[in-house]
Amino acid sequence: SRGSHVSNLQTDVVSVICSIGLKPKEEELTQIGYSLDALVVVNGRNVGVEVDGPSHFIGRKPKGSTLLKRRQVVNVEGISLVSVPYWEWNELGQDRNKKQNYIRSLLGLI
Repeated sequence: SRGSHVSNLQTDVVSVICSIGLKPKEEELTQIGYSLDALVVVNGRNVGVEVDGPSHFIGRKPKGSTLLKRRQVVNVEGISLVSVPYWEWNELGQDRNKKQNYIRSLLGLI
């Protein structure tokens, strides 16, 4: 959504993406109007990174609006999409190496 603020969680994830040598575009608007938290180019293809905080879930199941966005971006826009659920990120603690390895794995770089 337009005008949404960037969370501390998103700032942290984006800083780790930068630290592994990628250049993410933040709050990138897609052609059909969805805002992606970050868009990176990985091996020549666009990959959207969604940093999903508690408001995107009921328990640990994605809300309908989150599922719809994921489907639309992948099927209509043709952009690969990966999600960073808040609980997985939080479990990594303050360990920068663990966070970098998590992002590399998520983006298929290892």
